[in-house]
Amino acid sequence: MSFPEGLWASLPLPAFLVDPKDRIAQVNAAAEDFLNVSMRSLVGAPLFDRVFIDAPLDDAFQRVRDNRSPLFVNTVDVGSGTRPPESCNIQVAPMVGMPGHLLLLVTPRQLAVRLQKAGAARSSARSAIGMAEMLGHEIKNPLAGITGAAQLLSMGLSQSDRELTDLIVIETRRITALIDQVEQFGNLRPPACRAVNVHDVLDHTRKSASLGFAAQMRMVEDYDPSLPPAWIDADQIQQVVMNLMKNAAEAAGPAGGTLTVRTFYDHSLRVRRRDGSGSSVPLQVEIVDDGPGLPSELIDSIFDPFVSGRENGTGLGLALVSKIVSEHGGLVGVESYPGRTAFRISLPLAPYAATEED
Repeated sequence: MSFPEGLWASLPLPAFLVDPKDRIAQVNAAAEDFLNVSMRSLVGAPLFDRVFIDAPLDDAFQRVRDNRSPLFVNTVDVGSGTRPPESCNIQVAPMVGMPGHLLLLVTPRQLAVRLQKAGAARSSARSAIGMAEMLGHEIKNPLAGITGAAQLLSMGLSQSDRELTDLIVIETRRITALIDQVEQFGNLRPPACRAVNVHDVLDHTRKSASLGFAAQMRMVEDYDPSLPPAWIDADQIQQVVMNLMKNAAEAAGPAGGTLTVRTFYDHSLRVRRRDGSGSSVPLQVEIVDDGPGLPSELIDSIFDPFVSGRENGTGLGLALVSKIVSEHGGLVGVESYPGRTAFRISLPLAPYAATEED
């Protein structure tokens, strides 16, 4: 009996299948990345020759086999000869239907803390968005009344007093715009996907941006002309790219900078679903700027609602980007440091293009 491939590949944590002689029978991709060692050099090797665990586990492994009960060890250093040890939690469990085999899961402590914080942030954000949507209609009605009253008052006031009523109008409209953004985030329709040349979407968005908010930016195209059609909602993906370009332009400021739009093909990228199935997302779009970069403390939560690196930012632009790309079955990620911030969108092929690729 072998480990179910779909489940094995979908495990997000480093995982090792250990045979009755404590040799590595199988590892997943996360384990290769964690140890910085290839699967070929791991499989068949004694576990404790390849994975250095700062705890006496030889006897513990045998107890797991004898008692048929799992073992949990918290805060132990785990590493390999190619990377320094890292504080981790580990779990060892007997494999049902595979006598003597054990499953070893390694959870880096930093990852465990990040996942816990991210889960709490997403839950809080969903509650906040739900509350904002519920109150949005009730707030917008009195705001409209306040705006109208301020405009009427301004007709009989002096220039200096009109500055105050103008401020009331500007601020009420800003609040209304924020409510509209929240409602847009909560009421996003499912994408109406069709086969689209993603370069057409990028060109249209780039031209619009260069005539408006990104007029101060130098635009660079780095397209793969052989890219096959994507299976997307063109309007929604245009909104995604527009949001990313706007973020880059705002980060650059009046001095401007360089904004690079790059496309390429990566056949290895796949999205794993909760049921273990997967789909390919090989079409890659990168929006790269040479600005100051994102604050390092926000990288892990930058796509969460209401998280923003700007003083007056709403924190909904990148959350909307993430939601739209996710609804397309794609992936979005970011790499950022001073002088380079790259947002990468991974999109699926149009069905007939996927068939031809296969």
